[in-house]
Amino acid sequence: MDLYAFPPIAAILDAAYALLMWLATLLEPLAGSAAAAASVILLTLLVRAVLVPAGIAQAKAEQTRSRLAPRLRELQRRHKRDPERLQRETMKLYADENTSPLAGCLPMLAQAPVVAVVYALFLHPTIAGHANALLAEELFGVPLGASLLGTVATGATTATVFGVFAGVVAVIVVVAEITRRAFRPPVDDSPVPSPLAAAGMVRLAGALQFTTAVFALFVPLAAALYLAVTVSWTLVQRVVLRRVYPLAAT
Repeated sequence: MDLYAFPPIAAILDAAYALLMWLATLLEPLAGSAAAAASVILLTLLVRAVLVPAGIAQAKAEQTRSRLAPRLRELQRRHKRDPERLQRETMKLYADENTSPLAGCLPMLAQAPVVAVVYALFLHPTIAGHANALLAEELFGVPLGASLLGTVATGATTATVFGVFAGVVAVIVVVAEITRRAFRPPVDDSPVPSPLAAAGMVRLAGALQFTTAVFALFVPLAAALYLAVTVSWTLVQRVVLRRVYPLAAT
């Protein structure tokens, strides 16, 4: 059974298809043959603008966690031999502060369905029973429905394909490196370090910044554009919100 043919999902895809086609028509006088790609970029900006309140909540959560870090380390020192007691006291501390260890995860979770919809729109030849005209759209001659690894597998790669994907992936990698350097968490070398601030976790968190670039190699060009724009927005937003909601001094 085709999951995307399920009526509720097909209706969502059809609505997203109609929105992108409308945006492409609106942008065509300015963007020309790249109007569909521009509509994906505009859609990304609209989604991220809607998620600004969630980004603010995330910044506030990071500020709260930094303020609670000394108290968490004290709990870890006091109850290091009793993991169950440590877990209870940790959750009580978060409850008393009206927050959660997972607070601020909404922006990442909310974007997953959007990426899935963009991925599906540029993958299926038909949407809700009608032809998918988006598959005929291109960016600098590269179909928006083509993925880099897919073109390599079929032997359809050209210098233009490599160039376009290299540009998109380069944006993601550069943004990831700036993000890694700008928001690298301090290594906690105290006798009882926080698990999230240990040296190994800090290195892992830095490496995870680059997983988006790897993911962009597998998805259609349209979805890769979405990823490049959203990571760029995220970096700028975090820089601004970090100034508004600075972390507690360590």
